[in-house]
Amino acid sequence: MFSKLFGRGAERPLANPHALPVPRRQKNGIYPLHALGDARVLALVEAATAGDWEAVKAALAPFDLGHDHQVLGQLADVDGVQDWIGRAVEEDGEHRATALLISGTRHLSWGWEARTAELARNVAQEQWRIFHERLRIAEEQLLQAAELRPDWITPWCHLLTSGRGMSLSPAVSEVRLHAALRRDPLDLETHLEWVSQLQPRWGGEPGQALAFARGALAHTPQGHRLGCVLAMAHIEDWVESDEGDCLVNAAVQAELRAAADHSILHPAYAYRPGWQHDFHLFAMALALAGEDHTVRRVLRVLDGAYTSWPWSYFEEPEKQFARLHRRA
Repeated sequence: MFSKLFGRGAERPLANPHALPVPRRQKNGIYPLHALGDARVLALVEAATAGDWEAVKAALAPFDLGHDHQVLGQLADVDGVQDWIGRAVEEDGEHRATALLISGTRHLSWGWEARTAELARNVAQEQWRIFHERLRIAEEQLLQAAELRPDWITPWCHLLTSGRGMSLSPAVSEVRLHAALRRDPLDLETHLEWVSQLQPRWGGEPGQALAFARGALAHTPQGHRLGCVLAMAHIEDWVESDEGDCLVNAAVQAELRAAADHSILHPAYAYRPGWQHDFHLFAMALALAGEDHTVRRVLRVLDGAYTSWPWSYFEEPEKQFARLHRRA
């Protein structure tokens, strides 16, 4: 019955032996996703929180930080990593590239924390100073990590973020983009960074990001998460627009519906730690477009799991998602 109601590919993922137990749901039926919903990632986050470098290295065994953006992102968000990771950079020669990657990514995240998400005109001079100081450290360390491990893509992807924050030239950004895509032409996070780079607020032209996303989707295998790039491009168009209903039209609805069926709702989609973030990109884009049938399919798979991104574009992101979840 459910397959007829929701369509193929809307089945919930198979049980993950490392999945964290679903916590007690809030009154609105949702719960925040923690540590990508994976016990191994939780062990890594706990080791980083404790400042235990040996435990961090042990917990990293199942992962490849040079290619796994989401696991690396969990480390980058741990407050206090910047206080101890420098010792690992200096003292652990065998794992220096990994320490540099973690430190550079943490300084990048730490820098944006200082800047905040405020418009540039609302950021104080002292905030700008701290922001650029931390980003300069991030740039230096990420470039060193990339030199030590030429096969890694994650340093190049994060260098796109730091370059945007430091207003580096378009030529530098394009070099970094191509460096990342040479290592993985289908890397979603690199494509998402470039979608941001092409926005008018960062010097791009209207329509550039959407054209880039459409071109990427055209070369994406069925079931691949890169299809999320189209959802993000439409979300960014909504962010740039002064009209809240700018995505509510039949053409956008059809395009997003087809992209979801091609990627996250396709039977070949691979559920990995943090897969919920992919589903939330489509959930928000489909909701903004008013594509109710497909957003219900996406929400059924999420089953109440909440991630703040990309809902943080709203003033009250959790309440925004809860309202959508309740209506569905």
